[in-house]
This record gives sequence, structure tokens and C-alpha cells, in this order.
Amino acid sequence: MIGLKKVLAALSLAAFVVSMAPMPADAAASVTRIKDIAKVQGVRSNQLVGYGLVVGLAGTGDSNKALETVQSIGNMLKAFGVSINPSSLKPDNVAAVMVTATLPPFSREGDTIDVTVSSLGDADSIQGGTLIQTPLRAGNGEVYAVAQGPVSTGGFIVGNSGSKAQKNFPTVGTTPNGAIVEKSVEDDLGQDGTLSLSLAQPDFTTCSRMVQTINSQFGGIARAANPGRIDISIPAYYRGNVVGFIASLEELPVVPDNIAKIVMNERTGTIVMGGNVSVDECAITQGGLSIRVEKTTDVSQPDPLTYGSTIVANNTNVNVKEGQGNTIVLPATADVSDIVGALNAVGATPRDTISILQAMKASGALHADLELI
Repeated sequence: MIGLKKVLAALSLAAFVVSMAPMPADAAASVTRIKDIAKVQGVRSNQLVGYGLVVGLAGTGDSNKALETVQSIGNMLKAFGVSINPSSLKPDNVAAVMVTATLPPFSREGDTIDVTVSSLGDADSIQGGTLIQTPLRAGNGEVYAVAQGPVSTGGFIVGNSGSKAQKNFPTVGTTPNGAIVEKSVEDDLGQDGTLSLSLAQPDFTTCSRMVQTINSQFGGIARAANPGRIDISIPAYYRGNVVGFIASLEELPVVPDNIAKIVMNERTGTIVMGGNVSVDECAITQGGLSIRVEKTTDVSQPDPLTYGSTIVANNTNVNVKEGQGNTIVLPATADVSDIVGALNAVGATPRDTISILQAMKASGALHADLELI
């Protein structure tokens, strides 16, 4: 049975995080910069990946079962003019790894970037090893950087007599500034006199407002191609200063529009509601139902001086108790605090609140998208 004490206890739990403070009518329509809700098309990073070897390990490398490591060592030595039978190798001090990195936009030859080194075989740890020269390729197969350097994992493994303790992941490490950019990604940003903005969350209203803001500042240079893209013609007086023009665009204020949404996490009981959530008049009933199953054991002993035997009997009792239901009428409102206040008045726990919101959405009384994470 859900009572006042349970309601207060539920509200005191940190797991029940709800945006329930009363908001002014224009709180949801906050002004932000174009820079925070859109980006210039073509300004993007590129993923790089490569296969390499980490050497210099203290017996924590791959075993003989890692055939890729044995073959890689043989191929590497052959490139240096050393011929050896791969089957005779013991790669305890070597580990095969995958090297990944992100090439930032506008990187040029000679720039350095961080790389992540991850064990590919059965190595115990790559701590203290050195990554030897590894080409890093993009999705088109071309080499854009070369990585090499010491590997730092930030973890360890210690053990003795069968016991072992591990901290973090010693099979994954990083090499700060370990890759040198060998080929830059060519960019022609604004070279043809145009550029495009991509909205982080495509929306018809937000896109239209952005176009109006840009045109009111620079004239009729912007056109909405779709809810997620705005095509812009660079003014003639900015043709030689595209960076300055983009900086001016990014600082323009705009009022983004968002759909009404409620995000719920059933595992933690977290519920976050936007300020633009509204409901129609509806009635909510929340009753308490308690089911308790008890098991008892009875022992039956035979009478003295008889040939009977002891009998053990298991008994199960099921008690069902239904508490008094609570009903509250919720008037039509545009204030999210009224929704939360009504659910709290019913005595709903976070899990109950999620179920009630889902039922309200199914009935058509709740005007918001429900997202369960």
C-alpha cells in the first residue's frame, strides 16, 4: 500500500531525478548560438586504423598460439634481411596490436596526433612496450599517418601462486602524439563561393528560424534545402575571409524549437521531462497490491512404540492484500510541474511513474514523445 511515508521516502531517493520546478512560459525557448546547434559541412574528422607490433614486453606478450604474431615477426625480420623459421619463434616479448587514431579536420603534414593501441592476440599486458612503425590508413585505403612510440596503459596485472589482481585494462594503451600526419585531407571550404550548415537535430521550425536570422544579418544569402541543411552563398566582401564569415555566422543568436519529450531510465528510476510537456484532462488511479508467499515445514512424529515413520510436510500460504486505490483528476495544463505534482500526490514511485506516463501516452492524454533508455 502506497502511503504518505512511502511517497516522501521515494522523493528522497536520488534515483528519482525529475525536472519539476515551475518554469516561465519562455523558458523552453532559450536563445542559443548557431555554433551550438549546427556545424559547417566538410569540417569533419577521419578515422584511421593500422596493424602493428608492440615489442619490448617483459614476457607478457602473445603466445605461440597467436599465429598472426609469429607470422608478423617473420615478415618484419625478412624486411630487414633476416631469414628465420617462424615456427622457432617465441613471441613472449611481442604483441600484435590494432592501432587506431582520429585525424582532426584541417590537419597538415607534420602534425602529431594521439593513437590508441589495442592487443589483438592473447597478450597479458602491453605495458612498457614500444609500438614500432605502423602505417595508419583511412577508409579509402590510403596512408594518412605513421605511428610509433612507447605505449602507456595506465593499468597493471600482478599475481603470485595462482592469485592475480588487475587494474584497468593493461591490453589497451595510448601513445600521446605517437603518430605523424603524412598526408592532409584537402579542403575547399567556401572555394566555390558557397557553404552549407548541418543541423545537429533536423527540425523544420529551427531550420526556418536560422534562415531568417542569417538573412536578416547578411541579406538573402541563406536557403533551407531541407530540415537538416542550409545552403549559404558567401557575400562578395567575405570571399577572401571565409573563416571570418563562418565565425560571424556561428555567433548569431537563434531560438531552437524542440519536440516535447520525456526520457525515462527504468533501471535507475530517472525521469527527465521537458518544460513543453502538456496533458489533457484525465483521471489517474493507483492502487496498492501486496502478495506474500510463505513456506512452512510441519513434522509428524509416530506414536511411541509403533512402527510408523517420521513424515515431513511442506505447506505454502499465499496472502494477498490490496490497498485502497488513489484517484486524482488532472486538469489540462502546460506546466510540467503539475504533472509531477499529480503523480506524487497519487503516491507513485519512479517505476510507477514510468508506467503511468506510458498509460497516459497510450490514452492520448499526454502530448510528448516517450524515450526509454
